[in-house]
Amino acid sequence: MKKDKVLLLFPDGVGVRNYLYSNVFKDFQGDLVLFHNFDSETIKAIEENTPINEDIIIPNYKESVKEKFLRELICLSRLYYNESKVNNSTLLANWKWEQKSFSKNIFYKLIQIIAPYCKSYSSILKLEKKYQQAIRKNKFYKEVKDILEEAKPSVVFCSHQRALKAATIFSAAADLNIPTTTVIYSWDNLPKARLALRADNYLVWSDYMKNELNLYYPEIKPKQIHVTGTPQFDFYGDSDNIIDKEVFYEKYNLDPNKKIICFSGDDTKTSPDDPKYLKDIAEEISKANLQHEYQILLRRCPVDFSERFDSVVRQYKDLIKQAPPLWYFSKSKEWNSVYPTLEDVKLLVSTAFYCDIVVNVGSTMAFDFGMFDKPCVFINYDQEEKTVDDWSVKTIYNYQHFRSIPNADAVIWLNGKQEIVDKIIFRKGWESLASLKKWSEILIGKNYNKASINISNKLETFCKK
Repeated sequence: MKKDKVLLLFPDGVGVRNYLYSNVFKDFQGDLVLFHNFDSETIKAIEENTPINEDIIIPNYKESVKEKFLRELICLSRLYYNESKVNNSTLLANWKWEQKSFSKNIFYKLIQIIAPYCKSYSSILKLEKKYQQAIRKNKFYKEVKDILEEAKPSVVFCSHQRALKAATIFSAAADLNIPTTTVIYSWDNLPKARLALRADNYLVWSDYMKNELNLYYPEIKPKQIHVTGTPQFDFYGDSDNIIDKEVFYEKYNLDPNKKIICFSGDDTKTSPDDPKYLKDIAEEISKANLQHEYQILLRRCPVDFSERFDSVVRQYKDLIKQAPPLWYFSKSKEWNSVYPTLEDVKLLVSTAFYCDIVVNVGSTMAFDFGMFDKPCVFINYDQEEKTVDDWSVKTIYNYQHFRSIPNADAVIWLNGKQEIVDKIIFRKGWESLASLKKWSEILIGKNYNKASINISNKLETFCKK
């Protein structure tokens, strides 16, 4: 009997962590084929956690000017369409309105002129059709199609819906009648109009995300959308992922007699003032003479390669400790060339387990800490002297995905530096975890701990079709 074969595409490191370090493919009976551009070190790390039967290198892909123009025009047109659907102007903040080079400025200005005339649903579908025709004319399409014909996978699976290469790969698979499956990467992705590929099946976190996909992409049939959960939260249910307390505290120079405040950084674009917020917290704790009871553990964003926190950490070296993400870094240091280790999974789980509270600007870390009934503080004030003049938390919290919050008290809102001690230390004005749990259930579902088995079962079903 012929074994099922799943061709795997992981455009970014988070996909590697969520699907190859979890139990999604742990008991999979078929063959796993990695279709990739990873280096040998990453392949070795992956094979230590998930048995890969074969790996195939993805050919070089160069996007044509026509492909890029259509893709970007579709994106901006859909942003206008989405804005009208939900009456939220912040959706247009997902478009980069200013370009640095003269040629790019001309290119994108032309798109900005045309897009308002293409924002109707029928116009968008016509553009999508032209885009599909364009990507099939790229030589990459023929190269990929030849590979798929030879490999003969039962299913092609991709862990990120916006990967450019995957759009062509999925089109080639469709033309060969090979079933395709993708997942929606994160809670904020769908309003951003960056669903580059077209799949037979879409796996989503929750009913909330399914409804969003129906809203923004009505051309996708409801029967194509499957609520499975996301495996990134499965790790919190496995006690083996919790590092021994003595080892954890010693490795990160933590005092076992002090409570830990976790400050989780975002990338430099999402939250450019993170170092200033960290300094505010350290300063207020020191002024209140609470440094003998509390310590701060800084976890940077894995793709933040800057030195922006260094001066603050040096200034408060006795108060601020660091637990750098344990990721592989390629020489290019591009965000899609950075991959987590299994040790980082344990570090993240242990950080949520041992810390008492997490502080950040609108991060999903709220749900990670919620796994252990720990509260989250969302920073909700702007710095007087901003790193980026037109950046504001007011814009951040008006983003569409924050409309999923059922009650304002799902998190602790830090509205000013003067509230740091009351809100972070004493959690003033915050009653319980009930609202955070409700928000978590809305976005990641009540049965989040069954995501791996749900996804595995779906893939096996798709293989049989």
